[in-house]
Amino acid sequence: MPKPYRVLIVDDSALMRKLLTELLGQSAELQVIGTATDPFDAREKIKSLNPDVITLDVEMPKMDGLTFLKNLMRLHPMPVVMISSLTEQGAQVTLDAIEFGALDFVTKPRLDLKEGMQDQARLIIDKVVAAASVTRDKLERVQQRMQVARERGELQQRSTSIAAPAYRTTDQLIAIGSSTGGLDAIRDVLVGVPVDSPGIVIAQHIPGTFSRSFAERMDKMLPLKVEEAYENAPITTGRVYIAPGEKHLEVVRSGAKYTCHLTDAPPVNRHRPSVEVLFDSVVKAAGKNTLAIMLTGMGKDGAEAMLRLRQAGARTIAQDEATAVVWGMPGAAVKLGAAERVLPLQDISDAIKQWMKA
Repeated sequence: MPKPYRVLIVDDSALMRKLLTELLGQSAELQVIGTATDPFDAREKIKSLNPDVITLDVEMPKMDGLTFLKNLMRLHPMPVVMISSLTEQGAQVTLDAIEFGALDFVTKPRLDLKEGMQDQARLIIDKVVAAASVTRDKLERVQQRMQVARERGELQQRSTSIAAPAYRTTDQLIAIGSSTGGLDAIRDVLVGVPVDSPGIVIAQHIPGTFSRSFAERMDKMLPLKVEEAYENAPITTGRVYIAPGEKHLEVVRSGAKYTCHLTDAPPVNRHRPSVEVLFDSVVKAAGKNTLAIMLTGMGKDGAEAMLRLRQAGARTIAQDEATAVVWGMPGAAVKLGAAERVLPLQDISDAIKQWMKA
């Protein structure tokens, strides 16, 4: 059996350190080798213990988690999973952390911390294992791509010459699924998509407060109109809808129009929103008129539905292993034969343009 990944827990709360140590200790794939109470303590522990992955609290004394993360990624890049609060401020800071190199995040329950953490045990373990499995070389390549994406995004944000198109319907539809590493991958794809693209729907595994904050952030950065999906939202040219956290997003066709439908149905593949649910709804609503894209993420959510889309005549793309932070979901799609093409992340927006012209 391979050696377990070595984990350092960085949190100023003694209770959180205890809970995370117990929780991560349930997995044979992980070994908690130490804890740190603040960033200065963490810096010394990283030097002496050389962990494979760290969990990092967003809010800490002496130096906040985001500042520490920036310094860490500049001096000693390594896999980091952020521990965040389920608040608007917590969401904004955590999204900043993802932009500066954190691979994923775990949210603290609002009520009954101990029980809430246990309820999320399997998900938290999966996130830490997935982050720890990212090699240093891949992490550095991801960092470089994110820096380029930030620069491109900032240029787009400063551009005032591109106007979003008026509402216009089209038979074409773009559906995207993603999980771990997906926030940056989505941005990297959307920043290269033309403003007259068909409507885009996205299922990203993310909590509710974070999905809204992420959509607002993308809307400020891109000429495309990006929103958190809402009931009966019109899926039209130049518009992007992000599935709300804790809701499934489905596409419904009414005449010549596509609209969003949200449901509280049980999680699928342990996720709500689920890529499987979104893609299956697209099979019925748009079928061969769809371009389906599977980006980085752990697990296999959406792979089987992506196969059904391909069988229905849709075009399908999976992100390649070299550029995916975690090749779980796209890898599962490739293994099933669901992906017509396997492309590096930086080539996907060009593939969208080619599909639009076909």
